[in-house]
Amino acid sequence: MKTIPNFDRIGEENAFAVLARANALAAQGRDIINLGIGQPDFRTPDHIAEAAIQAIKDGHHGYTAATGIPVLREAVSADLHKRYGVEVSPDSVMIMPGGKPTMFMSILMFGQPGVEIMYPDPGFPIYRSMIEYTGATPVPIPIREENGFAFSAEETLALVNDKTRLIIINSPANPTGGVTPKAEVDKFVAGLEAWPEVAVMSDEIYDQLIYDGEKHVTLLNYPSIRDRLILLNGWSKTYAMTGWRLGYAIWPGKLYDYARKLSVNLHSCVNAPTQYAGLAALTGPQDAVAHMRAEFDKRRKVVVEGLNKLPGVSCIMPKGAFYAFPNVKATGWKAKPLANALLDETGVALIGGPDFGVLGEGYIRVSYANSTENILKALGRMGDFLVSRKAA
Repeated sequence: MKTIPNFDRIGEENAFAVLARANALAAQGRDIINLGIGQPDFRTPDHIAEAAIQAIKDGHHGYTAATGIPVLREAVSADLHKRYGVEVSPDSVMIMPGGKPTMFMSILMFGQPGVEIMYPDPGFPIYRSMIEYTGATPVPIPIREENGFAFSAEETLALVNDKTRLIIINSPANPTGGVTPKAEVDKFVAGLEAWPEVAVMSDEIYDQLIYDGEKHVTLLNYPSIRDRLILLNGWSKTYAMTGWRLGYAIWPGKLYDYARKLSVNLHSCVNAPTQYAGLAALTGPQDAVAHMRAEFDKRRKVVVEGLNKLPGVSCIMPKGAFYAFPNVKATGWKAKPLANALLDETGVALIGGPDFGVLGEGYIRVSYANSTENILKALGRMGDFLVSRKAA
């Protein structure tokens, strides 16, 4: 049987491979601490879960519009206005089964052989995977530790040329926890005036997980690029709803109908009870969000303090998301062999930086979406390992 050539170019997200290995070791009786997967360890708030149950009882078990139920699209619009003072028509909101379909669709719309798509490196691995799948040339935007893992507007704009079709931006960022300040975003948007045909996809899935008094800068607040801006957001991280597979996108102009047609072909619609859960999340009490953010903040400080005590490890303080991205170059280990050895020998699951791009070498991603008790235990195991084991 002949295979389809394009599939040789598609990658994957190694965090799921590490999760599978960790689960397999746990099934063998090993004591595994998972600091690899980007998944809150909190329960979905009860009022959200109950809304889904009630929706089933009320008979909301059938198809919905491919774009989502109108009341949820209206709630997304109202939430964005409440939090950012931005006007977003519900007719530009599309409810998606998670965040990845928005990446998939937007890259598919712009990607083809002979064009370039820019993406953060280190960054979420699906960006590059999908760019390569379309045949477009992936152009990495360097995300550097010396910039606090914020992107540089000057460095990013210098990479734009006549072949550029789409620029992907992510702040707060995975895997680094970096937050790009407003001044840098201002420079970036101003520079895009010279490139009116270049679209932007802003991945803002971690917009409510931000610390130290920082404010999230949404690209929706820049009128000059609204007609070419795709916004990605959702419920997974903010409301501890990763497995519910619920996200949304804001699409400009005619791209909305392209996305609608792709949705009809791909998944028909997001399951109805989950949409009602999402509605309860946006319109109900937000105290659980504040509680989770405060707990992540406490863990963030514990993680960074502990990492900086490990031999050969240094870690700057992340300002967003729930990841630390420590520099492990001085340990003598390459990042992926170190992450593999830590899982196999100590039971601590982490992700090697190269899984997020070429510039991820020398770093590992540590998710602090786990309990403080487990984080401290993991740091102890990591310290013992680094003291007793030389680099392979």
